[in-house]
Amino acid sequence: MRLTNYSDYALRTLMYLAVIPDRNTLATITDIANSYQISRSHLTKIIHQLAQIGYIESIRGKNGGIRLAKAAQDINLGEVIRQTEPDFHVVPCFPAPGCDAQSRSNSKSKAQPKPADYCAITPVCKLKSVFAEATGAFLKVMDNYTLADIVANEEALWQILKFHTGTVASTQAIN
Repeated sequence: MRLTNYSDYALRTLMYLAVIPDRNTLATITDIANSYQISRSHLTKIIHQLAQIGYIESIRGKNGGIRLAKAAQDINLGEVIRQTEPDFHVVPCFPAPGCDAQSRSNSKSKAQPKPADYCAITPVCKLKSVFAEATGAFLKVMDNYTLADIVANEEALWQILKFHTGTVASTQAIN
């Protein structure tokens, strides 16, 4: 089971925002991208979604930036993953060409399957339900944790993130 980079970066963004010592301080996309060595443009899309969902607040303008919109203890990790992994499957299951068309229409994936993803036994396969059970168990465990749980060592995290940002001067305090 593997999360996409999208969900990984969403969780890292929330962690970054949760450990900023002054909760009125705004972080920039550049700060976060530099801290984690990730693409600024990819991070922009993630931050947009996190703001739409209501996890973060985005303030526009010259002194703008982002910060958590909720307390860290109110952000459930299972929910974050469900919001950022809309098609969360362990393996893609597509019936081979000529197999049951019904099971093909059950796939929610918008991506075109690769030839290696086709499987002749998909219409009668029981492995899909085992994978679904495993995914459910994973999400159930994640539901037991909040953002606050994974940033309990916030001072140590902030020291590392601040170092990797290269500068903390770009963060803006809101009066």
